[in-house]
Amino acid sequence: MTIIGVIGAGAMGSGIAQIASTCGFEVRLYDVNSDMCKKALAIISISLNRFIDKGKLMPEDHAGILGRIYICESLESMRDCNLIIEAVAEDIHIKKELFIRLENIVSADCILATNTSSLSVTSIASSVIVPGRCIGIHFFNPVVLMQLVEIIPAVQTEDSTTSAALQLINSWGKSVVIAKDTPGFIVNKIARPFYGEAIRILEEGLADINEIDLAMTTQGFRMGPFALMDFIGHDINYKVTESIWKSFFYDSKYRPSFTQLRLLEAGYLGKKSDKGFYTYPTEIKENSIIAEKTSNIFLRIIAMLINEAADTVYLNICNEKDVELAVILGLNFPKGLLEWGKELGYEKIIAALDHLFKTYHEERYRVSPFLYTLASQTK
Repeated sequence: MTIIGVIGAGAMGSGIAQIASTCGFEVRLYDVNSDMCKKALAIISISLNRFIDKGKLMPEDHAGILGRIYICESLESMRDCNLIIEAVAEDIHIKKELFIRLENIVSADCILATNTSSLSVTSIASSVIVPGRCIGIHFFNPVVLMQLVEIIPAVQTEDSTTSAALQLINSWGKSVVIAKDTPGFIVNKIARPFYGEAIRILEEGLADINEIDLAMTTQGFRMGPFALMDFIGHDINYKVTESIWKSFFYDSKYRPSFTQLRLLEAGYLGKKSDKGFYTYPTEIKENSIIAEKTSNIFLRIIAMLINEAADTVYLNICNEKDVELAVILGLNFPKGLLEWGKELGYEKIIAALDHLFKTYHEERYRVSPFLYTLASQTK
């Protein structure tokens, strides 16, 4: 029987443990703070009751799922695991040190997986003697509800490791995409313009946060960029942007903003602190924004998103099918970006980006070569 080890009992770790146990696997959960494990079990219990109330689980399933999750007092308890997924702090030094310790405990064929959202899987794998057993398995929060999982082979990852991880996560009922080991992988990379370009429009005084959010929600987005940044939290959102920007050798497409940095410095983290771009509780109210203004805001942001999706395929980070699946399931976008580009017209998107480039003379507005290819294919 496959035994799953989960290290880190926060929101991600507890969610992974719940999914694995629900699918019938024995789970061993460890956290340096033992109280976190107890808290995780309580959270999982509440979550299971919600699924029972919705008719998605039977009442008798509750005890069995919780009973398959074993709290471990030390890493040595992971000795018999076939796969270990770490969900510890997003610090590469902590993750490397953990993998080194695990390699001295587990069997030679145990897969070591990192749930990192933006760090180099290859760098983490380099910390161990047998890096071929290492891989990235990136879940999204909340794990029990989000369907998407990104699997990221490191440069050193053996094909057998990738195949085993893919088969296992598919068996958990998740939708899997394979991503090249590049900063932000698929979802976090493509999402950057949604936030970054919205902030640029705000900083230039072309529209306020309410107008920009409405320009996007009226086009089918569940949340506007400012409401979403507040929901995620600026402590998380800003740091992911900064990490991706630095990892892409300071490419201006991913440059963070002083506007968001100042919110972070002030402790205005969004909903979690009752203040961010908005003050909470609040409602985003309809206003008298004119249709032309809405259209221009939407076109500027969507053009950047479509271009980023095209460039992700161009750089062989993933294929066209996976890039569409990733933005729908990982970002909750109303449709795939390449499909959206086709509907709007790739030539229109290219013209919008060229106009921005001529206006600002910034490399962030450069058109992806693959976008030209897509445009030529639709003529």
